[in-house]
Amino acid sequence: MTDDKIKASGRSVLNLESQAIAQLVNRIDDDFVLACQLVLACNGRVVVVGMGKSGHIGGKIAATLASTGTPAFFVHPGEASHGDLGMITDGDIVLALSNSGETPEILTILPLIKRMGIKLIALTGRRDSTLGRQSDAVLDCGVDKEACPLNLAPTSSTTSALAMGDALAVALLESRGFTPDDFARSHPGGALGKRLLLYVKDIMHTGQQIPLVRSGAPLGEALVEMSSRGLGITGIVDDNDRLIGIFTDGDLRRALNQGVDVYHCRIDDVMTRDPVTTGADILAAEVVDLMRKRSINGLFVVDDDLRVVGALNMHDLLKAGVV
Repeated sequence: MTDDKIKASGRSVLNLESQAIAQLVNRIDDDFVLACQLVLACNGRVVVVGMGKSGHIGGKIAATLASTGTPAFFVHPGEASHGDLGMITDGDIVLALSNSGETPEILTILPLIKRMGIKLIALTGRRDSTLGRQSDAVLDCGVDKEACPLNLAPTSSTTSALAMGDALAVALLESRGFTPDDFARSHPGGALGKRLLLYVKDIMHTGQQIPLVRSGAPLGEALVEMSSRGLGITGIVDDNDRLIGIFTDGDLRRALNQGVDVYHCRIDDVMTRDPVTTGADILAAEVVDLMRKRSINGLFVVDDDLRVVGALNMHDLLKAGVV
């Protein structure tokens, strides 16, 4: 094949699969609503079953459901008839994937599922199939043509099934009022979890680690404090311990460029007044955005009376994995 033919082949696949997904829009019907209602009324888990490529799609759908507030897991239908059917219990609901609706391994376990009184949702390409007829709700994912030029390999059909599974998961998510905090609790180990779960109070420096000097202190004292704490900033507080200014590495460079006498200057003469601050109960991710917008590398954490309770810099946020 020439380069142009290879590109044309790839584009053809994407066009066919995008068309298949577009056709699903008109199939969000009363059965889709019923499927959502059945899952929302379920006191157990959504048990997803599927063979072959449908099984791979089913595993992803189960993972998406589980991470968005709907307890779910995948069971291989072939293994189900050899003992794993015991994983399905009263109160569960079954979501079965089969493009043909005639997958033998799934049809074998249908009588047992029905005997247990478990509701069944079919995600299939044929409403009139055995699976479709025995289901309580049918999500129609039929396609006109597979993207495979032989019209054999599951391509458009699996893409459609995956998209319908996403539609179901998101509809359930919104119905449950699932929040970013709920999502973060399902993803505590990744960068997303850190952005949604870490607060300023979780990573800020406290106590003796906070670089502070009193108003009127010599500039040299502020430099020693800034150097010893290693945050690149020093806070200046008044007699009531309220923050009135900040002195940074940038302020030091500007002072030196202006010829300031480091040994005789007072910190009040070179500090930045009314500095940017944050509260301890703010998401660390919000502070990252704040620091980027204000082009600053460090700030102090204050309470409602402007008393300093912590300090942090961009390095702390990087180390915590928030950036």
